[in-house]
Amino acid sequence: MKFTVNGREIDTPARPGQCLRTLLRENAHFEVKKGCDAGDCGACSVLVDGEAVHSCLYPAQRADGRVVTTVSGLGTPGNLHPVQRKFVDAAGFQCGFCTAGMIVTASTFTDDDLDDLPNRLKGNLCRCTGYRSIDDALHGVTNVERLGAAPSCGRSQPAPAGPRVVTGTEEYTFDTVVDGALHIAVLGSPHAHARIAAIDTTAAEALPGVHAVLCYRDAPDIAYSTARHENRTEDPDDTVLFDRVLRFHGQRVAAVVAESPAIAQQGCRLLAVQYEELPFVLDPDEARSPGAPLLHADKGPDARIADPARNLIGEVHGGVGDIEAGIAAAAAVVRGRWQTQRVQHTHLETHGAIGWIDDDGRLVIRSSTQVPFLVRDELCHVFGLERDRVRVFTARIGGGFGGKQEMLVEDVVAAAVLRTGRPVQWEFTRSDQLTVAPCRHPMRVDVTIAADADGVLTALAIDVLNDGGAYGNHSASVMFHGCGESVEVYRCPNKRVDAQSVYTNNRPSGAFRGYGLGQVVFAVESAMDELALELGIDPYDLRRRNVVVPGDDLIGAHPEGADLVFGSYGLDRCLDVVQDALSRGNDVVAPPGAQWRIGEGMALSMIASNPPGGHFAETSIELLSDGTYLARVGTAEFGNGTTTVHTQIAATELGTSPDRIRVRQSDTDVTTHDTGAYGSSGTVVAAKALLAAARELHGRIRKLAAELTGTDAETIVLEPDGARSGDVLVTPAELLEAAGEPLRAEGNHGGLPRSLSFNVQGFRVAVDVRTGELRILQSVQAADAGTVVNPEQCRGQVEGGVAQGFGTALYEELITDECGRVTTNVLRNYHIPQYADVPRTEVHFVDTFDSIGPMGAKSMSEAPFNPVAAALANAVRRAIGVRPCDLPISRDRIWRLLQE
Repeated sequence: MKFTVNGREIDTPARPGQCLRTLLRENAHFEVKKGCDAGDCGACSVLVDGEAVHSCLYPAQRADGRVVTTVSGLGTPGNLHPVQRKFVDAAGFQCGFCTAGMIVTASTFTDDDLDDLPNRLKGNLCRCTGYRSIDDALHGVTNVERLGAAPSCGRSQPAPAGPRVVTGTEEYTFDTVVDGALHIAVLGSPHAHARIAAIDTTAAEALPGVHAVLCYRDAPDIAYSTARHENRTEDPDDTVLFDRVLRFHGQRVAAVVAESPAIAQQGCRLLAVQYEELPFVLDPDEARSPGAPLLHADKGPDARIADPARNLIGEVHGGVGDIEAGIAAAAAVVRGRWQTQRVQHTHLETHGAIGWIDDDGRLVIRSSTQVPFLVRDELCHVFGLERDRVRVFTARIGGGFGGKQEMLVEDVVAAAVLRTGRPVQWEFTRSDQLTVAPCRHPMRVDVTIAADADGVLTALAIDVLNDGGAYGNHSASVMFHGCGESVEVYRCPNKRVDAQSVYTNNRPSGAFRGYGLGQVVFAVESAMDELALELGIDPYDLRRRNVVVPGDDLIGAHPEGADLVFGSYGLDRCLDVVQDALSRGNDVVAPPGAQWRIGEGMALSMIASNPPGGHFAETSIELLSDGTYLARVGTAEFGNGTTTVHTQIAATELGTSPDRIRVRQSDTDVTTHDTGAYGSSGTVVAAKALLAAARELHGRIRKLAAELTGTDAETIVLEPDGARSGDVLVTPAELLEAAGEPLRAEGNHGGLPRSLSFNVQGFRVAVDVRTGELRILQSVQAADAGTVVNPEQCRGQVEGGVAQGFGTALYEELITDECGRVTTNVLRNYHIPQYADVPRTEVHFVDTFDSIGPMGAKSMSEAPFNPVAAALANAVRRAIGVRPCDLPISRDRIWRLLQE
């Protein structure tokens, strides 16, 4: 068949049943993305004879004789199509994985279509932005500033990768050709709990095109955790590459490595496995009870499991004062139980990795990971390799939200490469993401809270039950973190924290935006709101009377260490801003009819600026002869905007423009170490390390220029074209010649001390008491992000966090049947917010200067998500008079509450 793609004729056969997406990518059109392969997300959208289609649904044979245009055919980085230019100018993307398809669809819009965007964009999903910046792009709104030599920090500079992202030329993990690459398919367990009695791989191994079959017989006798932290002992070593005991439905039984995905899948079907079914437990309360099936009773002390005989991954118990005495002294007491659900990250780029042996005989892994250095180190641990024999790096990453702080695919890819000596790749399907990839921890949170007649807290106690699933990755840490700032944000003489993380035969839980805070904040802030109602006190005033202020101790289960401090404080102003905004309103009125009830709700959250125990970044920056600078950093870019922040901070320090800062990143060959892009550390750790390097280089350049001009170093000013002393300009080439060696400086930061960020969310909602329909009339968030480095980008982080919070609060839920099988296994059955679902959120930054963060900045990636569900629940409570205690607060649940 022959067809034209972006003006070039292609003559290639299509396989029976092949879709256009895979055919285009097989012909190196990597700008066409795979997000779902089910027509649900739109990342693969292309034009066929001018009509936008989902190429994952479009039969390849139908393209015969037709003209196909991808996003790369609309424009190039140097000659952007008008729609592409609008997306750059509006900062209409974050990770950018959805952007190619979004732009292709938008390129067909007429002016009339702009009045019907909820319908016209229903086939294109974005998980990152919250859609406001996309709407701005489509309406021609410019949100970024032109690059200049003036100090860059505090300005909405465009992302360096913008022109490449909007033209589809920015590479993601699988946007490359690796000659001779083999493919992996994995057979998953059909049981929630079973032992492999026997496995016969003969037929699969005999299949032409199969190069290897890997199963428990091939697994190194090394236990590890898929979770990745700076200190690997933070997580239990309860996992092996392939386990003979299968503990959740879908757990990998064996992997077939073959010439094509189809052959690998056929090989899986030829595997003959005999299973011995074992008793299973899905309820976490039952799992910790006597007589429950034990998941890891075979593990010893080296696994670092709190109590395998009780399915206990970890626990924390502690507090201060006397809870019963606090209750006795109270004028009002609120007790309640709140339940959160399983939520998937739904980053549009699925997990995946490509591995090969390089010319030096090293194992190389190209992965969609937030933590390349930690993955490198764990691969060395599992396979007994030295660090200098393994390289791990990333391209741009299509979203993460904590989900890629795991080693989920790299271990199998490495094993296959080492077995076959060939390049190997493995890419999760969307169903894999929804059914076997770790999800957010479901939590049951009991809260008891009491206050005197003036609203001063006298008792605060929480009891948390955390479902870790079949493996303990992240579970203990998520439990500890969730029970931290959610309780520490309030002063109270009597506090109690009890929490347990337990094993069940559900799919594993893992790291998710907020890292446990979203779940516990939902419960604590709901209880605070109920307490305000009991006392007849304004909910803002109740918080004002009880929140911590600088000088207060931070106490949860135990007092916080001296490493967590108030670098700046804007919580009081955040409360004022949200209250004032809701009082003003936004001219959006409730639908007509007496059936609609109006309610306002608010919630707050506090979060440490980065994880405890040290988070390390080592960086360098070098002056090049053309006047540009080369920065080397280890942290990854996945829509968090750290690359933009790094260029702005370095440019500001070095007196140049951001476009003169080139960044090499997220590669174990580029710098010595970086803990990774998690815990909102990209600005407060990695950027602080880069700032230290830039300051060191700044000083060296000034000293050298002073020697060359015979002046005092204090008179030297760095400019884009060199170093100036009065009328004399010393060029970069002259500086390098005088230095006689590279002008390069290094900087590092260990993540301590840590500061605190604050967020307050408010909603005004309308609820139809006949049907349970909920409409958001106004959404406001105020954030204390310190000195905001890039206002537009930081605004986008807040909006994206709020939109993800909408999904968690209102729609999203992974459903598991009575056998432990996830039934929400396609994206269309898992409702992440669409354009039509997300109202605009008013974002307000209160102005503080953090004494710890670089140039006064704080982190603001995870924080905006945390108070959203509680604020919505509080608004619904005040609208209908009944408190929703289970997430999601879906329409049917609201209706049932009203019936009760």
